[in-house]
Amino acid sequence: MNLPLFPSGTFGPAASLVAAVGIGIAFGFVLERAGLGSARKLTGQFYFTDFAVFQVMFTAIVTAMIGVFVLARLGVLDMGRVTVPPTWLLPQLAGGLLFGVGFVMGGLCPGTSCVAAASGRLDGLVLIAGMIAGTVLFGEAFPLLARFYDSTALGVFTLPQLLRLPESVVVALVAGMAGLAFAAIQMARRRTVTPSA
Repeated sequence: MNLPLFPSGTFGPAASLVAAVGIGIAFGFVLERAGLGSARKLTGQFYFTDFAVFQVMFTAIVTAMIGVFVLARLGVLDMGRVTVPPTWLLPQLAGGLLFGVGFVMGGLCPGTSCVAAASGRLDGLVLIAGMIAGTVLFGEAFPLLARFYDSTALGVFTLPQLLRLPESVVVALVAGMAGLAFAAIQMARRRTVTPSA
């Protein structure tokens, strides 16, 4: 079996759609079970009181990174068929800033707002309505933003290319950073836990 499944022809459009829906449902279920449909839990990371989101997302990133690296080395995954989005520096910085402000104000990101809405939380529904309204507004204003949207194009590159380091070294560095971050979180938790009388 060659990966990725759709570009290699192993999965057709129908099978890919079924797989995407299944993965989306599983992802939403895991987020809800982890409590990440709660804005209070998510905003805890901004107050340095709850690092569940950081730990879940960093674990997902590291797991996916190692999986991609190993599968590519084994010849199972054809990296030539994996799409790497190009970089437009200033538009993506502006988008990231807007996303961050919305995350802090609303307490939910797009994925967790869908989970919150599916769980019956009103704040999730409000945020989804805001995202739809923002998408429509962006579409209407696009002619005014088109020049900025296409500015500062840097092309396609990966972190190993940017750092000019072998892929194996970058994988080890990112995994090591994750390990250190998780250890620091555990140490901070031990310091804040008051011993019982």
